[in-house]
Amino acid sequence: MANVFAYQSSQVDWCEDNFQFSEKVAEFYNMISNVSFFISAPIMMYLLHPYAQKRNKAVYLIWIMVMLVGCFSAYYHMTLSYFGQLLDELSILWVLAIAYMLWFPKRHLKFIKSRKTFSLIVFLIALLSTILSFFKPTLNAYALNSIALHVIYVITLELKRCTDQRIIHLAFATVAWWFIAISCWLSDRLLCAFWRQINFYYLHSFWHVLINMAVVHGATLFAYFDAFYEIPETNPEVKYWPENWRYLSVPYLAIKMKDPLQKSC
Repeated sequence: MANVFAYQSSQVDWCEDNFQFSEKVAEFYNMISNVSFFISAPIMMYLLHPYAQKRNKAVYLIWIMVMLVGCFSAYYHMTLSYFGQLLDELSILWVLAIAYMLWFPKRHLKFIKSRKTFSLIVFLIALLSTILSFFKPTLNAYALNSIALHVIYVITLELKRCTDQRIIHLAFATVAWWFIAISCWLSDRLLCAFWRQINFYYLHSFWHVLINMAVVHGATLFAYFDAFYEIPETNPEVKYWPENWRYLSVPYLAIKMKDPLQKSC
């Protein structure tokens, strides 16, 4: 049992050279890049405060879980331990589960009567997945990343009902950040020999930063869809902080009372 906590007990070793700078840190850049989660999560909790107060305070829980992802991912890359790998992957699983419970569009729940029932089903699936994760941990990451394909499918369905160019742009940015991020993840995992030949093995650390940007954009996008349909008395508006630079800024949802002459999606 003690072996699961041991350094390098995980079956997965990323492309970055191990113990370059310290005998206590296996993958320095992969570990330190997780700081992006600790920066973005508090900012998003602050920016989405009006939406959370109006709609559901569980929004805060998502960003607390995002910080746990950063914490467990840093621990995993510091130790490359089996236990760290499981903590990392399970924290991601539960972020996705909570997001589904909170934001999955109600109009797509054709055969489920209420969001409470849907949330219970998602909870049970996540719980079962947590148990199964212990049996084949090397497949966990691939399974988690495949969920993004369903998220993109839902985004596509939502955009069919939307003509607001700001929202279409946000959806495009969300998918673009994810595509670049997953390209880095797969390249580091599958083409490590090539990257080692040119002494460039930082793609997994790029993945941490890029997927964080995808999560920020995606969370804002689904919060918008949720607010638009579930808080009809308000007019949700996507804004950017600190400046309106789009790709280089943090998107968030502003909530204000609806102008009856203004239309959106």
